Amino acid sequence: MKEKLQVYNEKMEKTIRILESDYASIRAGRANPAVLDKITVDYYGTPTPIQSLAAVSVSEARILVIQPWDKSTLKAIEKAIQVSDLGINPANDGMVIRIVFPPLTEERRKDICKQIRKQGEDSKVAIRSIRRDANDTFKKQKKSSEISEDEQKTLEEDMQKLTDKFCKRIDEIASKKEKEILEI
Repeated sequence: MKEKLQVYNEKMEKTIRILESDYASIRAGRANPAVLDKITVDYYGTPTPIQSLAAVSVSEARILVIQPWDKSTLKAIEKAIQVSDLGINPANDGMVIRIVFPPLTEERRKDICKQIRKQGEDSKVAIRSIRRDANDTFKKQKKSSEISEDEQKTLEEDMQKLTDKFCKRIDEIASKKEKEILEI
């Protein structure tokens, strides 16, 4: 029976990983190279991640330094950052690009917390959708006599426990990220 739940457990784990990567790209007033993960640069007609074109490092708590391996990509990287939804203007000195993260205002922190809660809720909806799909599968298996009614009930109960466990994890991850954002 555990192998029947394994597939759904893996789908729920993937949902958690996606949520964590989304949270990593939310800027918390501190320099974090993960904020550049979703930004791509047009490099010879191919959208390429910044990390593939340059070394990205944190020089100070609020300053991110991007040092391209090929200096000709400097302008393209700068432009990609400017047109992204990062909301920060990069400074180009001809050798490296510096991104200075300003301290977050109280209002901006609250907006980010709302965004965090919404993403957490969306992840919970995805988890519940996986549970619904699993329960539908169990009902079909029972109807086609692959499993007994008792097995179906046990699987549905185990699926509910799994769903509760993952929803609790989402709450913990969201709460941790909110604390990080609200920290001054």
